[in-house]
Amino acid sequence: MSKGLLIQYVVLGLIVAASVLVVLRKLAPQLTSRWLAAASIRLSRSDSRLLKALGRRLQPKQGTGDCSDGCSTCGACGPKKPVAASTESRAPGSSGQARTAVEPMPLHFRSRSR
Repeated sequence: MSKGLLIQYVVLGLIVAASVLVVLRKLAPQLTSRWLAAASIRLSRSDSRLLKALGRRLQPKQGTGDCSDGCSTCGACGPKKPVAASTESRAPGSSGQARTAVEPMPLHFRSRSR
């Protein structure tokens, strides 16, 4: 095998690996964040200053739920909004009754009849 062909294979392999990483970051952001966090923890525990700096750099960003943090609109990142369980009253003059928040209904499972 010639040197030129070997270099071509190495460059092509690097391009494919980079493409796979980009696709993984796009399609599975939580999975790749966990991988980055695990790698960051392992590197931060080493004795080398270079590896510690690399570990700090690999720490995943925390989602703020803001549109400018770079994540998609899938809703998988950022803080979850709490469900409001307060009661609201209607405007005076409508029906005069207070409207309460809808409480979750329990699930009832039935066994399959054969």
